Amino acid sequence: MAEKIEHIVNSEAKGRVDKYLAEVFPEYTRSFIQKQIEKGGILVNQKVINSKYQVKADDHIIMTIPDPIEVDIIPEPIDIEIVYEDDDLMIVNKPQDMVVHPAPGNYSGTLVNGLLYHCKDKLSGINGEIRPGIVHRIDKDTSGLLMIAKNDKAHLGLSELLKDHHITRKYHAIVYGGFKEDEGTIEEPIGRSTQDRKKMAIVRDGRYAKTDYKVLERFKQFTYIELTLHTGRTHQIRVHMKHIGHPLLGDPVYGPTKMSFGINKQMLHAKVIGFTHPITHKKMYFESELPDYFVRVIDKLRKL
Repeated sequence: MAEKIEHIVNSEAKGRVDKYLAEVFPEYTRSFIQKQIEKGGILVNQKVINSKYQVKADDHIIMTIPDPIEVDIIPEPIDIEIVYEDDDLMIVNKPQDMVVHPAPGNYSGTLVNGLLYHCKDKLSGINGEIRPGIVHRIDKDTSGLLMIAKNDKAHLGLSELLKDHHITRKYHAIVYGGFKEDEGTIEEPIGRSTQDRKKMAIVRDGRYAKTDYKVLERFKQFTYIELTLHTGRTHQIRVHMKHIGHPLLGDPVYGPTKMSFGINKQMLHAKVIGFTHPITHKKMYFESELPDYFVRVIDKLRKL
């Protein structure tokens, strides 16, 4: 059955309904939302509207998401930085701005499109046709290392390592504010926000989440840190850092409304992955260089 999503517009919201919904529900593109509006699949206060409708505080929006249709994900010759590859798995370095897997209204230009071109039919099928090979994911605006499974046996093995917290994952980030201490740990449960569906939040009945952080370099108004994930909750780093008063620089969802330096994408890079190979049982460890966009921001902060 088609999914129905209900949403109440908050008091500070304004602007066109299609743009507003694309920001509130980033998993759906603006063009996808416009098509649903044209089909009458989005109602505001129980009325059919058009894409130019200006949202108001307390508007009651009901968005009907149609059942997924069978799609052919087209292999595309997308340049992928492959850090490591064998018969069972790959480690790739995803750039900022690349979506990991296709979603409604966005079926091309993703990492999966490029993987299908490179690997042909040698990708695990456990996650279905939309996410072949994808064991875990990172946000579109987060760069860095990802594990890719080339067969189901490797996929199951990597998934078990993730589940049992036997994979080392370290991220580098730039966050607002300064730290008195050099390192610390955040253990707070994370779940879907009860006030805003597009956000995750610290909630009492959420899932256990643990993040370690360590200061790498201090700047005038920001800090460059390393984060170690012990769990893998959605938006874990972004939510935990906001919770302790140090949101990520550029985070459009959990950061300040006013963006510093005009940066509107979170400064977060998946720098390290370490694990025991699920097939060969060899110890694997990979560390990526900081991407150019990250280095440029650090250089700018050093000059403040």
